[in-house]
Amino acid sequence: MSWLLVILGILILFFGTSFIKNLPPNGQVKNLKGSSTIVGVGLIVLGVLLASIVQVETGYIGVKKLFGKVQPEILESGMSLINPLMDVEKLDIRTQNYTMSGVKNEGQVEGDDAIKVLTNDGLEVTMDLTVLYRLNQSDAPRLLKETGANYTDKIIRPLARTKIRDNAVRFDAVALYSQKRELFQSLITKDIEDAFKKRGIILENILIRNISLPAAVRSTIEQKIQAEQEAQKMQFVLQKERQEAERKRVEAQGISDYQNKINASLTPELIQYEQISAYKELAQSPNAKIIVMGKSDAPIILNGK
Repeated sequence: MSWLLVILGILILFFGTSFIKNLPPNGQVKNLKGSSTIVGVGLIVLGVLLASIVQVETGYIGVKKLFGKVQPEILESGMSLINPLMDVEKLDIRTQNYTMSGVKNEGQVEGDDAIKVLTNDGLEVTMDLTVLYRLNQSDAPRLLKETGANYTDKIIRPLARTKIRDNAVRFDAVALYSQKRELFQSLITKDIEDAFKKRGIILENILIRNISLPAAVRSTIEQKIQAEQEAQKMQFVLQKERQEAERKRVEAQGISDYQNKINASLTPELIQYEQISAYKELAQSPNAKIIVMGKSDAPIILNGK
């Protein structure tokens, strides 16, 4: 738009100096010539001024280019005054994500864009993954010079997929799916972070959203997990039974200890005394009774009446 004004101003000046001067000189022609000159110069000045002012939105930076050559300085967000001959490439420095998924229309690429890798045991594993990254502001001119503005397809996607495949081959499919998943994620995060840093990109996080195994392997893992759960359940039952057996043993030992203590304290004289006391109380009751005392076969009948 700014350069259109400059071109229009030049055309008006050309019209004023070339076409109007061939007209018969009079006051009206002079006024027309003066007006065309003012309008032409005004449009040129306005066009140059507009070309010299650039606005960078929040979350972006501007990289200046003069005749195709990238300049080392960057423009912060806001209004800036630049050389009107310069172009400004605006780059996003906010956190961005690149998703590679097997779900249609979920990632940046339509269709199945999941990452297929070969594991150490020769099985093919499919992964859905999201890369969180942002542009290193100070390296933006170098990135634009070496890679261009389309660094997502040139750096983010190929480097991420390559590093994931390089690390997946270290693990078995089952280990990658279960106990070694966190280790795998830490390894690919470190490798991708180093590769991005060399290109002026900061890796914030790698999110492994899903790992899909072949159906046969998945069935084997499910059976193994079920067997482990059954074994844990049986261990719990056995532990409970052992605790119950221990409780009964302790209880029996306590009863035995109590009985032994009572038996040790009972002497024949004490037993005979307690027996006589019981008989005496029984004889004093109003009911009829027969009481046998001593070792004699002949009972002693006590009539309580």
